[in-house]
Amino acid sequence: MEITEVLDQQTIVTHLATKDKAETLEYMAQMFVKAGNVNDKEQFIKDVYEREAIGATGVGNYIAIPHGKSTAVTKPGVAVAVLNHEIEWESLDNTGAKIVILFAVGADDEAAMEHLKLLAMFSKRLGDDAVIRRLLEAEGVEDVIHAFSEEEDTTEADKEEELNLDDIEIL
Repeated sequence: MEITEVLDQQTIVTHLATKDKAETLEYMAQMFVKAGNVNDKEQFIKDVYEREAIGATGVGNYIAIPHGKSTAVTKPGVAVAVLNHEIEWESLDNTGAKIVILFAVGADDEAAMEHLKLLAMFSKRLGDDAVIRRLLEAEGVEDVIHAFSEEEDTTEADKEEELNLDDIEIL
């Protein structure tokens, strides 16, 4: 599964002006309802908050990845919100959130595996500072998709420079 297969233009928003976590999750859950990922917004939000109670979903660097298994999910999905300002969010580095990535996953075992795949896929990309920078600068939906899907351009010369083959001694 490629990241572009999971990103849906209907569930991505930039310049979102929400005042707090609750308003942000409400908005994003509604995007899932409109896109057909969720059939019961209130149940879905309740399930997300149950997961939030277990521990911080703010992973640092102004990123929050709320999620929760829910029977209200009819189709797995990902919603991305790039906020126009930082909101308070419990995080590992005590920063708030400017980028919120909400997963919609079902409550069965198959959905749990799907959830792990999605989490791994997005975590890998969010470990790249260039991806985060592109997300924070995103002006529209296409910019968000591009931020996640664009691979950094590294030429063979760049790779050689990173490794610096001249400095390696074989003992």
